[in-house]
Order: sequence, then structure tokens, then C-alpha cells
Amino acid sequence: MRLVAVSAGLSTPSSTRLLADRLAESARGELAAHDQDVETEVIELRELAVAVANHLVTGFPSPQLASAIDAVTGAHGLIAVTPVFTASYSGLFKSFFDLIDPDALTGKPVLVAATGGTARHSLVLEHALRPLFAHLRATVVPTAVYAASEDWGSGGDEYTEGLPARIRRAGGELAALMAVRAVTPEPGDDDITTLERQLSDLRFD
Repeated sequence: MRLVAVSAGLSTPSSTRLLADRLAESARGELAAHDQDVETEVIELRELAVAVANHLVTGFPSPQLASAIDAVTGAHGLIAVTPVFTASYSGLFKSFFDLIDPDALTGKPVLVAATGGTARHSLVLEHALRPLFAHLRATVVPTAVYAASEDWGSGGDEYTEGLPARIRRAGGELAALMAVRAVTPEPGDDDITTLERQLSDLRFD
């Protein structure tokens, strides 16, 4: 299976890229524990910014951008991570996904995540990222991950899960959906019935 993470971080090093790496590692580890081979790739949108702008104007992608789009649309699972700018996803993040064919992500398991300087922007996951991928008809995993500056190195408390625990849970959910999607439905089965049966049988605890 192929897992692709898209990072819209602009700095080097980037907490957005770090979160993308941690989430990919979590999902890959869960799949490996269940004897699933997975290739991972991280796409840095910062390196594609000029190509994205040119494509929006000309309608033609550069070879590097076309390769990135093919990787996203051909992946069995997708991790999408953006920094928070003006209480929403970054313009570069949105511009890249504007270039994806509207039907290309249908049913694809997607884990959404974001980084920001303060926890007050955590709802960006629900009011911006989740609706974006719902519009693209992707299957967004239940746990979305937001990492504020103070979350790094924090184990949480009795009321709140720490960032490492949220990463593990989200990675496990993505791995489970990827494993289910990789199974070919039995001849004559209704797709929804097959999916429900596979989910009930699958254990990624």
C-alpha cells in the first residue's frame, strides 16, 4: 500500500512537516504490525509553490507538480497537514487541493491535521479542513490532530489527551481504513455491507 502525506509548512524546519512525519510513522507502524507493507512519501508544498501558482494561471502542471498530484490521487491513504493562517488552512494548501480532480479522492481515507501557535485555533479542523475533504467525498478519519506550540513535548493531563496519544489514535484509525479499502469486495456483495463487515472484524487496538 502507498501512504502519502502532504505538508504545507513554509519554514525549515517546520512543525507542520514534523507532525506529518509523526502521523505517517504512526499509521505505517500500525499497518506493519498487521503484516501490511506500506510505502510512504511526504510532499512538501513549499517546494511546489511557484508550480502551483503557474498551474492555476496556465492550466498546465510542471512535471514535479504533476508527479505530486499523481502521488496524492494514487495513494491508498492520505495525510493532509497545514499551518493555520488567519483562522483557516493556508492559501498554498487550498490552492494545491484546488488542482485535484473533484472525483479523485472519492472514498479515499484521509487524516487531517493542523499546526498553530495557540490552541484557540484548533476548531480549524472542524470548520475548514473536514468540510473541504467532505466536499471532495473523501473518507475523513474520526480523529483529527491539532498541534499548538505548547503541545509538543506535552503528555496531556487527566482531562486532555496529549499530542502523542492523539497521533497514535489518528494513525491507527487511518491504518484501519486503509486496510479495509485494500480488501477487494466479494463478488455480488454490496459495497456498504462489505465495508461494515470488514470494519466490525478489524481490530487495530
